[in-house]
Amino acid sequence: MAYEFTKLSCEEFVEVLASKEPVPGGGGAAALAAAIGVALGNMVGSLTVGKKQFADVEEDIIALKEKSDALQQRFFDLCTQDAVVFEPLSKAYGLPRGTDEEKAYKAEVMEACLRDACGVPMAIMEACCEAIDIHEEFAAKGTPIAISDVGCGVIICKAALQAASLNVFINTMSFTDREYAEEVNVKASAMLAEYCAKADAIFADVAARFEK
Repeated sequence: MAYEFTKLSCEEFVEVLASKEPVPGGGGAAALAAAIGVALGNMVGSLTVGKKQFADVEEDIIALKEKSDALQQRFFDLCTQDAVVFEPLSKAYGLPRGTDEEKAYKAEVMEACLRDACGVPMAIMEACCEAIDIHEEFAAKGTPIAISDVGCGVIICKAALQAASLNVFINTMSFTDREYAEEVNVKASAMLAEYCAKADAIFADVAARFEK
């Protein structure tokens, strides 16, 4: 089954998201939101490049824009991938478990599907962290006339990071391998602790520039 949710219009995406269809869900929504957040920082870069007063940081801004372009596409790909990995998991929940053999088979399939379903939101989280780092540089080097967009972008990326984390935790709670689940939880929690604080600091720095 082909999932081309990122090819839909904004209205169409929101409509299917609000429906009873299993995908897209929270992971896909987080990825798409993160793409929007990255694009806002990228826009600040676009408005900075070519301006004489920023000639000394132009190479840095161009490099940031290239990273942002790649991240935007990465988030689109992850939005699609989140739907792809959820389908086998949703089917696994419906496997029979009447006999010991069926129970064992279902447990094996579920564990594999849960790992795949958990891997995508983890990748979304990692990409969100990279996006927040990029916004930090845009805030420091971008044109002040659009600095509010850096603040908007970074706080959207923070929200996407948090949203993706919930899609990690809801899957790890069902893992049979509790040692592996704890490893994933620790990694996800560490990203939340570091990058939510960083995003808040960037947002606060931007907001402070408008104080009178």
